Amino acid sequence: MDRFDAMQAFARVVETGSFTKAAATLHMSKTTVTQLIQQLEARLRVRLLNRTTRKVHVTADGAAYYERVVRLLADMDDAETSLSSASMAPRGRLRVDVPSPLARMLLIPALPEFFARYPEIQLTVGVSDRIVDIIGGNIDCVVRGGEITDQSLVARHVGDLKLGIYATPGYLQRFGTPVHPLELEEGPHKTVGFLWFRTGKTLPYAMHRGDERLEVQARPQLTVDDGNAYLAAGLAGLGMLWLPQYMAIPHLISGELLPLFEDWHMAPMPMYLAFPPNRHVSAKVRVFIDWITELMAEHAPVVG
Repeated sequence: MDRFDAMQAFARVVETGSFTKAAATLHMSKTTVTQLIQQLEARLRVRLLNRTTRKVHVTADGAAYYERVVRLLADMDDAETSLSSASMAPRGRLRVDVPSPLARMLLIPALPEFFARYPEIQLTVGVSDRIVDIIGGNIDCVVRGGEITDQSLVARHVGDLKLGIYATPGYLQRFGTPVHPLELEEGPHKTVGFLWFRTGKTLPYAMHRGDERLEVQARPQLTVDDGNAYLAAGLAGLGMLWLPQYMAIPHLISGELLPLFEDWHMAPMPMYLAFPPNRHVSAKVRVFIDWITELMAEHAPVVG
């Protein structure tokens, strides 16, 4: 039995809650993972995991052993890194997941600079506005808008997106230009709705002007769950949009969008980078976190 492989397999089964998922992320067969765990339990003479047909549960002994294994694997990785060129040049495969507009408009255009700094990193970018299974999907980190409610993740606040309301000139010509946000709840005006997967519904937008505060419950004729589709719908004249400033600027410059209610203000949308707490933050993950923080500081600095 290779003790390193066995400990790595055990840690991944605990993190994913599944022999099948652990095997997939380690590029091993399920049989190999099962045998490694059985050999590890035989050597330690304790049961580390309780298996059922649907789920794998860690035992009390297994939980205690897991905490030590995670630290040991991290120490081993650090030791190897410190004795190799990886300490100077982070390398390896890195999997991240980011919102689709952020990927298209900010992250991917900036990647040449990232690869110039770190040419030995192979990056796989999942582009999604949906909640993803970070541990089960073997994803190193995600970038998301809004508060991170999953207490099992470590979240770092990396930016704040300024928000505004916009519409196309054609839309305003057809339906008129509203002068007060509450007009969006009545009359002919429509908005494009964005479906938040954390809640499964669209959310009201809080706005304030001086001492006047209100929440606008928009009336979408169309609701989508992807940021790029949301922007495309607004540009097609299907309704007004609540947009982060970085998404709106190119279309304001081109004249495709016009700003509305410029004397009203909305709280910015916080952006977070999240990663599993028990997974060793390797050099390649650390440099990506630092790079994303720099990128967001340029385009959406933290407020306050």
